[in-house]
Amino acid sequence: MNTTYEDCIRACLECMEACNTCYDACLKEEDLKMMSSCIRVDRECADICAFAAKAMQSNSPFAHQICQLCADICEACGNECKKHDHDHCQRCAEVCFKCAEACRKMSA
Repeated sequence: MNTTYEDCIRACLECMEACNTCYDACLKEEDLKMMSSCIRVDRECADICAFAAKAMQSNSPFAHQICQLCADICEACGNECKKHDHDHCQRCAEVCFKCAEACRKMSA
């Protein structure tokens, strides 16, 4: 497996973890209504990251397209999370942007 794949898989798994952590923490926040978009996109992002990692691990012929989509979703998640001041959201945004970059490199 090439290094770009390995780096991207690592970024995806880290992002999946950050999104799951953020999702869980968001559910415990006072104003759930305010956090609803964040919660939704955290779920979506964690799912696509897990799927992208699996696609690369199994050398899927669609890995490039999946990683492209993953990059778009990671970026959307990062943009949503960075609107919120909570530590978990800020950390998640940072990891999402890093993953989006890794996925873009992979799918280029």
